[in-house]
Amino acid sequence: MKRMILASQNKHKLEEVRNILKDLDIEIVSMDEAGLGDLKIEEDGETFEENSMKKATVVMEKTGQTAIADDSGLEVDYLNGSPGVYSARFSGEDATDDDNNKKLLSLLKDVPVKERTGRFVSVISVAFPDGRRLSVRGECEGIVGFEEKGTGGFGYDPLFIVPKYNKTFAQLGGEIKNKISHRARALDKLRKELKDMLEDQ
Repeated sequence: MKRMILASQNKHKLEEVRNILKDLDIEIVSMDEAGLGDLKIEEDGETFEENSMKKATVVMEKTGQTAIADDSGLEVDYLNGSPGVYSARFSGEDATDDDNNKKLLSLLKDVPVKERTGRFVSVISVAFPDGRRLSVRGECEGIVGFEEKGTGGFGYDPLFIVPKYNKTFAQLGGEIKNKISHRARALDKLRKELKDMLEDQ
């Protein structure tokens, strides 16, 4: 079984990645399990692609093993694409999900529903020790709600409404979210790429 280190301290991301890639012959291990629990990687890129590849490359270089990284966030059209790459630290470096959600709601106060469009974006990169690099992007269109709804998920999930279901990510539950989310779409592309790579070896 191939081993890949997920360049993230986010337990929710780890769970999602493991679930969506479970049919491949790949073991996804956390940074803690790889002995990198204290590693901090500065996300100073201007795009999801730059941040994602940087995280994967740093972890690969530290361990000599294949590393996978996700950089994701919410782009709101009314805010010209913000919070974007700053989604996790939208209201400050030590921001909580609650802090970020409150700031987003305050910036969209009195903005009508038709102007609250946006999308979740996920870019997943893989850095291999032999120098190969791979990046895929997934997006999920939706609407930012007027209040938080649902108790599942994390981040902006309680505010992000998927029109097809008229429910937030936090209301949909993991089974549906893991089929339609931005990360699911990126990982689906990644699964196909990795399957071809594994078959070619």
